[in-house]
Amino acid sequence: MQVLDKTAKQRTEVRQAGLVDAALMLAAQRSPADITTADLAHAVGISQGAVFKHFASKEAIWLAVLDWMADTLIARLQLAAKGAENAALPALRAVFLAHVDFVMHYPGVPRLIFQELQRPGDTALKNRVRELLLHYRQLLLGVLQQAQTQQALRPGIDLSAAAVLFIGSIQGLVMQAMLADDVPAIARQAPGVFAILQQGLQCPPNDLEGRP
Repeated sequence: MQVLDKTAKQRTEVRQAGLVDAALMLAAQRSPADITTADLAHAVGISQGAVFKHFASKEAIWLAVLDWMADTLIARLQLAAKGAENAALPALRAVFLAHVDFVMHYPGVPRLIFQELQRPGDTALKNRVRELLLHYRQLLLGVLQQAQTQQALRPGIDLSAAAVLFIGSIQGLVMQAMLADDVPAIARQAPGVFAILQQGLQCPPNDLEGRP
């Protein structure tokens, strides 16, 4: 009996992962609001009724998408930051470009987030997005504090405001590219946008020369 339960659980986990992948794929092609459980069922080759054997509702599927997205994105950003941990400004650039690369691979994710943030009041999906942003800011503040310790930032920089500007720069890139229906523009413009951001954050060379 335990073997059967374990097999059934594994089957459910595989099917859930397939439905999450299908949701990401379809959200890259059209508005998440227009995606039905019938669409998801067709994408993975099961009946519409079978979808509800693995998820209680369509909202539960989108919550699973956001959970996957949060875990995957934060892991990639942490890896990017760690790869340049001895030099904080290169680490910031690596995090910026890692986020851009993630969006390029999964353009359905920002579509889901932007759509959900337009809904009035609190929702479970909106709360998930808030949790992600909180973790993201904490990661950025850690890198920024390291840059400050390394005297790589302008004196008196507001680190919280810098983290907001960092995330907002990526969000602006993504939104403009999607409005123009030109997702590849995100990757083309990202290095230039970060260069301007870095110019505003980093300590001018003359200041560095005067420091002990």
